[in-house]
Amino acid sequence: MRLAYLVHDLGDPAVARRLDMLAPTLKDAVVIGFHRAATPPATVAGWPAVPLGRTEDARLGRRILSVLRARLRLGEIGRHVRGATVVMSRQLETLALARAARTRFAPGAMLVQECLDVHRLLVGASLKNAALRRLEGWLLRGCDLLLVSSPAFVREHLAPAHGVALPPVMLVENKVLAAELSGQAPPPARVAGPPWRIGWYGVIRCRQSLLLLAALVRQFPGRVEVEIRGRPARNVIPDFDAVVAATPGLSFLGPYDRRRDLPAMYGGVHFAWAIDYYEAGANSDWLLPNRLYEGSLHGAVPITLARTETGRWLAGRLAGVLLQEPLEAALPAYFAGLDAARYSAAAAAIAAIPRDDLVEDGTALGAALLRPQAPDPVVPPPVAGRPVPA
Repeated sequence: MRLAYLVHDLGDPAVARRLDMLAPTLKDAVVIGFHRAATPPATVAGWPAVPLGRTEDARLGRRILSVLRARLRLGEIGRHVRGATVVMSRQLETLALARAARTRFAPGAMLVQECLDVHRLLVGASLKNAALRRLEGWLLRGCDLLLVSSPAFVREHLAPAHGVALPPVMLVENKVLAAELSGQAPPPARVAGPPWRIGWYGVIRCRQSLLLLAALVRQFPGRVEVEIRGRPARNVIPDFDAVVAATPGLSFLGPYDRRRDLPAMYGGVHFAWAIDYYEAGANSDWLLPNRLYEGSLHGAVPITLARTETGRWLAGRLAGVLLQEPLEAALPAYFAGLDAARYSAAAAAIAAIPRDDLVEDGTALGAALLRPQAPDPVVPPPVAGRPVPA
């Protein structure tokens, strides 16, 4: 496969992960995209990177302007797209470039779109929301395959908005890559007792979660601790550092390397925080985050809301701590009643989740992209099952 991959952020670790997933089937690849850092990377996952300019997080309007400017340089982009057998786009904004470049420079290539989030501007009843959905529908109609990381994106947004106009859809969850596990030490053994430790890892963008966790450790000093690692979105949580500094028992330990650090991180905590209110009622309720799979694989019990897609995923496997709202009452009530026996039962339920539900080797996606004609996969519904009481 010769891949031209158009992305919204060359520095996003998930871009490198997708390339690592496809590595066994890649003959050649080029990554074309925008960047957030002052200096763009020269390569991504070992493949050459072509920068299109600097953009900003949470500034969709500015990013659209950046796409329009890049569209004027389509000939330059085309030099890298020509000869590709697959042209893949990571976000809606880059699909406009990918579709135009495929049509002009690689008309025989498969055009693939990844839907890994549903932006808040695509949801709602305003004229702007409706206009963006029409644009989304027009762009998707030119695709041969649509990849989604959660079935709720199809059920809650894509199918109601676009119906039969959708291209074939394939579910590719945010599972841990098998290649990332080679050489990793097993997670350390946990003590099933206090202090109960919660790990919140990844992109940290939910201020409500931060305040809930801060209140929890203040209510249970010495009994509950919270460790945060990853990339805080300080433009969304401007008081992140102040809250952490003012809350004993709540710590931020900086970024991490998922190829090296996951077993020790998750093995050092009892629970994985999998609640996000950043876009409550829409994307935050529909997504299946990396931390769901990472935490479960390494024995940390996910804490989530029962009503979300993450809650449904766990309920179908009779696992996880599934809380009802309001969390201001439910969260401390759970920890007030937590003992070694109750935790051990929750940990055993997580350990019983089949490994194939948590680990991905990329074989199915690679095979789909190697076919001359995209398959017509079916996105499965959430696994049926009774809710697990917290």
